[in-house]
Amino acid sequence: MRALVVYESMFGNTAAVAEAVADGLREVLDVDLRHVTEAPDPHAKLFDLLVVGGPTHAFSMSRSKTRVNAVGQGAVADPSVGLREWLHGLGIGPHSEYVAEFDTRVDKARHLPGSAARAAERVLRQHGFRASAGRASFFVDDVAGPLLPGELDRAHQWGRKLGDEQTARAQGSPVC
Repeated sequence: MRALVVYESMFGNTAAVAEAVADGLREVLDVDLRHVTEAPDPHAKLFDLLVVGGPTHAFSMSRSKTRVNAVGQGAVADPSVGLREWLHGLGIGPHSEYVAEFDTRVDKARHLPGSAARAAERVLRQHGFRASAGRASFFVDDVAGPLLPGELDRAHQWGRKLGDEQTARAQGSPVC
């Protein structure tokens, strides 16, 4: 069983969450962790579970303009490429792979509508991914971080849960 974790990160917080999720997944699955600029061709069927994550910008996935704004605030990012663009390259399915989505967002905006994970899930459904394995948000103190205490442990646990559920599906066991 293989999982691909693709992430976008501006200040390093989403990258840290992606690494923690991948570590949890690695306890039960073979995992390939890639920054979106190094992600494999989205048409390659090299995985059973696709996990995607990015920072929440303006209640959604980043856009070129929001990435430029983040760079102006000290982020290290390529403004031309983000998770949104990679996802739109997936092509229309149906796709048999399971998907899961995560995002990072400012704790003060915890209860506001919209998130990068929700937007990614919507794009994945539009591209024919029907089998969602879940969605999660991880919280930072401010735009540049840091992550709130306990968030990396929570990300690791979420990754392990995703891996356990994927293993159960492959064995034909019910997923609770």
